[in-house]
Amino acid sequence: MPFAPSAAPGLRRALRVALSHYVLNGISVALGLLVISAAVYGWLGAFAASVAAVGVIVSGPPDVPAPRRGKFWHMLPAPLLGTPLFFTVQYLHHDPLALGLLLVPATFFIFLVMAWGKRGAPVAIALVFAVVFSIATGSHSSADGANGALGGDQLATALRNTGYFALGALLYLPWSVLANLLLNGRYRVQLLCDVLLSLAQLMRVQARQFTVAADAAGATEHTNADPCAHTGVMLLHHAALADQLQGARDLILESPRTPRRQRRAAMLMQILEMRDHLLACELDLDTLRTQHEQAPALASQQAVLQDLADEIERLADALLWRRQPVAFADMRWRLQTLSTQTTAQVTPSGFNAPLLARGLADRMGHINDEALRLIALARGDMVPDLVVVRAYWQMFVSPTTWSWQPLGGLWHWDAPPLRHAVRAALAMGVGYAVAVHLPWGTHPYWVLLTIVVVLRGSLAQTLERRNLRVAGTLLGCVLAVAVLAAQWPAWALLLTMTLAQAIAHSFALRRYLVTAVAVTVLGLVQAHWLNSSSSTAFALLERLVDTLIGTGIAWAFAYVLPSWERTQMAALVKRTLAAQAHHARVALGLGQLQAVDNAPELAWRLARREAYDSLSALVLATQRSLSEPRAVRPPLQPLEHLQAHSYQLLAQLTAVKTLLLLRRGRLQPEQVQAPLAQAGECISAILSTPATAATAKPATAGVSPAASTTESEPLPEWDARDLNVWLLRRLQLATTMAGQLRGDADAVLQALDEKQN
Repeated sequence: MPFAPSAAPGLRRALRVALSHYVLNGISVALGLLVISAAVYGWLGAFAASVAAVGVIVSGPPDVPAPRRGKFWHMLPAPLLGTPLFFTVQYLHHDPLALGLLLVPATFFIFLVMAWGKRGAPVAIALVFAVVFSIATGSHSSADGANGALGGDQLATALRNTGYFALGALLYLPWSVLANLLLNGRYRVQLLCDVLLSLAQLMRVQARQFTVAADAAGATEHTNADPCAHTGVMLLHHAALADQLQGARDLILESPRTPRRQRRAAMLMQILEMRDHLLACELDLDTLRTQHEQAPALASQQAVLQDLADEIERLADALLWRRQPVAFADMRWRLQTLSTQTTAQVTPSGFNAPLLARGLADRMGHINDEALRLIALARGDMVPDLVVVRAYWQMFVSPTTWSWQPLGGLWHWDAPPLRHAVRAALAMGVGYAVAVHLPWGTHPYWVLLTIVVVLRGSLAQTLERRNLRVAGTLLGCVLAVAVLAAQWPAWALLLTMTLAQAIAHSFALRRYLVTAVAVTVLGLVQAHWLNSSSSTAFALLERLVDTLIGTGIAWAFAYVLPSWERTQMAALVKRTLAAQAHHARVALGLGQLQAVDNAPELAWRLARREAYDSLSALVLATQRSLSEPRAVRPPLQPLEHLQAHSYQLLAQLTAVKTLLLLRRGRLQPEQVQAPLAQAGECISAILSTPATAATAKPATAGVSPAASTTESEPLPEWDARDLNVWLLRRLQLATTMAGQLRGDADAVLQALDEKQN
């Protein structure tokens, strides 16, 4: 079925979700569950199959699209550590006190795995699942006298059940590795399409800013008073794009040895270039928005940017549907229709507005050029630069080996993973005590499972999960009632459980409400499967009540030893300053223009990535703090100003870098080399030194006198032969921005110290 470009937007979004990598990965996990469970059922019977399915479910959370290299070692910790945990719980199942005493320290050490970040979180969840589902398996086996849980040998029963568990887990290990190998090519395309769609959304958000303010005077005042007026939403979209880019890098840049993989890798690099040009478009935009005479020029550029976003989306859709992308026309001619007037229309800050508009159009032209190269690579009409591609993949793919290093900085009281481990252990202990003393007490693991999935490392995430879990449980109960009331045969219930598992895994990190609904259906249908004699209505009511209890416990313990965002804000601010300083030194160097290899280019790209990543981490932490009590929030206003000035400094340096690369032939090295080096060192010094000890005039320190022209002096002709003054003006603005950024950082750090004291 061909993708219809004219399809309704809602249908297009639904089709993109259906063809996404997380849905494909969920189907792969569910098929593994189905195949392994069916095989064990045919070999050892129903009970063995149900326990083996638990082993598969426990091994599933770490199974996400990943590089082929290191996939086995990425998957191994879950079954390797989960099996002894499963056995211990099985052995202690009939001693509630001993099991409770095990549960608390086990949860603590399990959640220390969160120190490994995104790699460690799925493993931690898998290990907690091993404990919780072992409790569930024990209860079901004890209810079945044929299985010898009551009156039989306790050790033998534990060993038998653990053997079934290990069988499922170990069978899933090669399944996950093989599935990832077979689907790796498709994953690369899907992740690339996700990045393309995110880029298109970023372009649309930026296009909304290409409008002239209704009140020029008011807009000028607002722009000068609030530097983050137009950057808040952009920063969030840049942060989301940065997060997606790293996941895409790990797959797309891994071993690009075939022509198809090389084109995909080159396309990802083109996306990075487009992001940089989009960032540079932020320059002078606030100034132009105050000039009513520039409304036609801004409207023209807005239309071009929106049309380019449409083309990027169509490219993503074509790749998802395995269709040859359709080439789109060069849009530069539309940018050439801008007025060439250069007469005085000087803004209050001293800039010649028509020249600024033409400079903005030039940056838009670069975005157009990068988009054309992007579509040419996708169509196979352009050969990628193999030297660059092969150099990049070794530098930008995340390590695949496990290291003990994250544990080194964990053992201090303010470490968020340590505090979360203590918090989770206490919550699980209380949850278990409450669950075993409930009047019904037939499924105590439902309370524990709810605590595991709701209690997150931050209050904002916990509150979000709390609401979604309750809503998802209610909807899931309704669906489960419908399924069980239909009295479907056994094979239909098995397919329902498989589908529920696929949906639950697919949307765990994307749409948790969907996951909560699927998990509820899966749990209730599975409980009915194992205990067909029990009352369905009572199971539904019990599931709902247990969910509410577990949610309440998780919500309460979110305030126990909380890891408020302000505790890590100082470190994030310092990281941002260090990254911006390093990026300035590298970006303003002439090594890229003089070198005969790619070493300086790689150094700059690594510095650029850290600058983006550090700023994204700061933005997301600030966003999460909005859900915290006002008394513990970090200083939001200086933080917003710091983020805005960081964003603007990146834009200035990006513009300078673009000028150095694209117009190197029109620059006079002897005139710009010294100012470049001086500006780089000056910005680095400003960002590395508190404002109280910095130079008296950071805005102009280290920059040549030519760069220190008064703000009232109009810029020269954009297309003049001598671009040196343009470059020097950018250096001046970047240095000024660095001083403002340093002041913002000092204000944040001072406010944090005052709150701490």
